Amino acid sequence: MELNVLERLIVLNLLPNEGTFTNLKLIRVAREELSFNEEEHKALKFQQTGEQVQWNQEAGSSILKDVNLGEVVSLMLVDALKKLNSEAKLKEEHYSLYEKFVE
Repeated sequence: MELNVLERLIVLNLLPNEGTFTNLKLIRVAREELSFNEEEHKALKFQQTGEQVQWNQEAGSSILKDVNLGEVVSLMLVDALKKLNSEAKLKEEHYSLYEKFVE
């Protein structure tokens, strides 16, 4: 599945920090898959202020990554997105991910 910079960051935040041993191993692999390589870091010029992350939007518009998260991790994301939806806590930044993973 092809994800842009914002989607990758949001998915990283949606992944659980707790779970079974085997799930945590899969999540660790998924985090590696979603992470940014050195070339992307240089182009994006990430800056973090508190909990907010900013980057070079112009460079970010051309950075897309085809990620394979696997079935188990994808189901975790579907569950997380559905939970946000059922609690009416989905935000605008979740919209494209909801379309890609849930619908």
